[in-house]
Amino acid sequence: MLLYSHSYFELVEAFLTPLLRPWCQCLILSHLSPPIDPLYMKKSAIVLVIALAVSACSPQPKEEAKPAAHYLTNRAPLISTPYLELPIGSIKPEGWLEDQLRRMASGLTGHLDEVYPEVVGPRNGWLGGDGDGWERGPYWIDGLVPLAYILDDEQLKQKAQPWIEWTLNNQAESGYLGPIPFETEPEPEPGLQRGRREDWWPKMVMLKVLQQYYQATQDERVITALTKYFHFQLKELPNRPLDFMSFWANRRAGDNLLVVYWLYNITGDEKLLELGELIQRQTFPWQTIYTNPENELQYENIHFYNEIKSYPFDSAEISKITLSKVPGLHTVNVAQGLKQPIVYFQKSGKTDAIAAVKKALADLQTYHGQPQGMYGGDEPLHGNNPVQGIELCSIAEEMYSLETILKITGDMEFADLLEKITYNALPTQASDDYTSRQYFQAANQVELTDKLETSYETENHGGTDFVYGLLSGFPCCTTNMHQSWPKFVQNLFYATPDGGVAALLYAPSSVELTVGQGAKLKIKETTGFPFRETVQFDLELTEDAAFPFHLRIPAWSKKAEIKVNGETAQASIQNQVAIINRTWKSGDQITLTLPMELKTSTWYKSMVSIERGPLVYSLKIQDEEKTKDRNDRFKPFTEVYPTSEWNFGLASTTLSDLANSIELVENEWDGSYPWNLENAPIELRLQGVQLPEWKLVKSAPQLSENLPSKLASSELTKRQKAITLIPYGCTTLRITEFPVVGIE
Repeated sequence: MLLYSHSYFELVEAFLTPLLRPWCQCLILSHLSPPIDPLYMKKSAIVLVIALAVSACSPQPKEEAKPAAHYLTNRAPLISTPYLELPIGSIKPEGWLEDQLRRMASGLTGHLDEVYPEVVGPRNGWLGGDGDGWERGPYWIDGLVPLAYILDDEQLKQKAQPWIEWTLNNQAESGYLGPIPFETEPEPEPGLQRGRREDWWPKMVMLKVLQQYYQATQDERVITALTKYFHFQLKELPNRPLDFMSFWANRRAGDNLLVVYWLYNITGDEKLLELGELIQRQTFPWQTIYTNPENELQYENIHFYNEIKSYPFDSAEISKITLSKVPGLHTVNVAQGLKQPIVYFQKSGKTDAIAAVKKALADLQTYHGQPQGMYGGDEPLHGNNPVQGIELCSIAEEMYSLETILKITGDMEFADLLEKITYNALPTQASDDYTSRQYFQAANQVELTDKLETSYETENHGGTDFVYGLLSGFPCCTTNMHQSWPKFVQNLFYATPDGGVAALLYAPSSVELTVGQGAKLKIKETTGFPFRETVQFDLELTEDAAFPFHLRIPAWSKKAEIKVNGETAQASIQNQVAIINRTWKSGDQITLTLPMELKTSTWYKSMVSIERGPLVYSLKIQDEEKTKDRNDRFKPFTEVYPTSEWNFGLASTTLSDLANSIELVENEWDGSYPWNLENAPIELRLQGVQLPEWKLVKSAPQLSENLPSKLASSELTKRQKAITLIPYGCTTLRITEFPVVGIE
């Protein structure tokens, strides 16, 4: 009633009349028939305005705010990505995984400058010295920095810091980063890579180092230095393209482009997009090669990849290159190149890049593949014979490529492969104390000596490719091996753009991140995976929060089960990702069960492997180690010899009925370090078929042509003997691909 009192109305009329007169006149003129009383019109308008004002001042229903991304996302025109990386240090390893990283800290990763000072000591060019100035120093720091900040280890941080400081404090006015070029090329020194200081390739490794350092510390000097460097690249590349000093940079420029886009997302500097297009044009055309049709061209020179014409590329020459060739492209370049089409896909938005990379991975498996997820390449691609070598650098780089691809695409096919490589190929190629490594490993290796001649590089590497040592084979892996485990930890969890969290790779760990509208979430992941089927997540929140929780369902698990607080969860499952969208409370618990079934896979000349879940199983072979010192550049190394029988096949009847032919035994295990014969948490017991006809050829278990493909039932029974298979990653010597013996 007060609203319409006479005096109140007059007061409002005096205030609003000058404002409403033009509107009333306009309305009257537009409605000449029938005429409208202007006084009535004015009073009606005043009432309407008052009503609107009162409505605006009244309490309104709250519109729920949409969750925002709490972490760095792609800036237009780059496409949005489904998963966002967390700051280094947010994810912590636990259980055996923490033990693995601490072994690295007390082993080569934490002490490489002490055992390899000639290359990563004070003379290194990345510390201002006149010594080695190429890739090996940055390689080491590329693993040391994430290890230091994940473990929050001050000693490791202090060991990495001089490399960061020298690089940031000695940038040229031009923007150039890296070792100071010599005025005249220096005299060669054995074991050092002193020249090519202006090569673009080693700088790409340091770009990754600086990116990780910024992610861990938010040191703004990194942003300034990278901006100057990328502007320098933009100016210089037209005249000094990526391969002006060596071909390595154009093969591996996906790493360069990745950091360019990362910096663009932070600064919005349009010049970075221009640089991205220039780098893309000068990069080896991996996507074209992945999709080239097969042809009959055969290369005679095993190092033909050194002779491919530089930029601008010869399209006729490029059209003949495929991944099927033996000898083939350089194995590490292939591993690094896998990410390149996907990195650029962020700009192009063309999904044929994803299809091309999937085809590349399928071709690598078909023509060069081995059961542990990798491919024969020693150093050129070398076919799928299970005695062919797999370079440790290619494992490290393929893991990083797959981690990159997974974040950008959200495609779980890449996560499945990443997990397979990590839990099979990676653990076995370094010693338990992380003080030595193999340059090459193989699916079938039963004697590791300097007599092995299965690789292309035998002559150049003095036969030391398969032994365990510091500098055996070639030293690149001594410095590049360190990135693998820390970066795997860094990819165990992601944020999502809608304020959620994703666990796409499984291992004992914990994470802290921001979710929902700003709640702080801590997750503890407890699991015996990959040896056990259950993964448990315990949530601790600062407040109740609504957000999605993403879980990967591996392709090998057909009847996965998800429970929240003991009750079956309502989850949307699409493309191998289960999304639980709900309001979460502190104390909530998610239990993911991933049933694992025994299965076989077929490989070289119809040899067969046995798998279960993400793990591949190999014959358990007892061994003895012998130290050897030839007083040469390879330094002392360790040879490994079998002390138990190794030459077994599997009966076709066993393979046709795995469930009844194999006893699965889960050994007592407290979650401690699992990667050796003694600690293997699980084993398979079955009958093998002795094949005395299968003998070593210069230490290699080359498949003999005279092996029986069939035996009489009585003879088969006579040859059968109980054998034990354990996870591939727990072995040093092994048979993983078994000949199959049928019954006549």
